Amino acid sequence: MAPADVEAAVTPTAVIFDIGRVLYDWDPRILYRRLIDDDRALDAFLRDVVTHEWHFQHDAGRDFAETSAELSALYPQHADLIAAWGPRFLESIGDPMPGMPALVDELEAAGVPLFGITNFSHEFWPPFRARESAMFDRFRDIVVSGAEKLVKPDPAIYRLALARFGLEAGRTVFIDDNAANVAGAQSVGLIALHFEGEPKLRRELQALGLL
Repeated sequence: MAPADVEAAVTPTAVIFDIGRVLYDWDPRILYRRLIDDDRALDAFLRDVVTHEWHFQHDAGRDFAETSAELSALYPQHADLIAAWGPRFLESIGDPMPGMPALVDELEAAGVPLFGITNFSHEFWPPFRARESAMFDRFRDIVVSGAEKLVKPDPAIYRLALARFGLEAGRTVFIDDNAANVAGAQSVGLIALHFEGEPKLRRELQALGLL
């Protein structure tokens, strides 16, 4: 279904959130600017070494011990910085996105069932989930890509989540900041919204009758 610029034919019954850059800011730069003082060196390290493509392997289910060993073999001069990614990953996750904790509070208060689908390492997720229990205790279930070895935007991860959550795609809202992930959700019939900040999302949820 198309994004909610117009009201849905029926009021949705549940909301599925992405987590990184929807509920919480995430950027490798948040961690590595603490470890690399020179801006040009930092830019080069994030462009060439600890890239989003490299980290995506963790979201797909690979262990950090394997990926870090491979990357350190290619860039031995950066082995210490690469090694920091695993134990200090939570430092790459910033503050909650502006307005989003309050919006989640409002949905919960309205009795809307809350769920999640996140591209996240099976190793890094448990400590983050524990640290942010005040947020995630309100969620009935969360599908983690690294645990399932399925990643967004593969339609299979949305189908798995719908089956596990017991939800009907056409009556479920999915929210993600990544346009490809939104398209993947739309392909299985979800009411998929492209997150571009809390004010726009609030208007869309109001149009859908959820707020």
